[in-house]
Amino acid sequence: MFYQKIVDYCNKNNLSIMAFEKKCGIGNGTVGRWKDDNSLPALTTIQKIADATSIPIEKWIKQEW
Repeated sequence: MFYQKIVDYCNKNNLSIMAFEKKCGIGNGTVGRWKDDNSLPALTTIQKIADATSIPIEKWIKQEW
């Protein structure tokens, strides 16, 4: 779920996953670990993403996109 939201955001904004990670200040390869929902981002990481994208944290953690 979270991984797909990032993919959708990247597609909409013409960004690679790597560019997204850099924009958000998270490590290279981090997003890929969320692909199978075996690993999920920490709240601090979601806050970094929310700050970098100007999308409220509530929207990132909500079930629907």
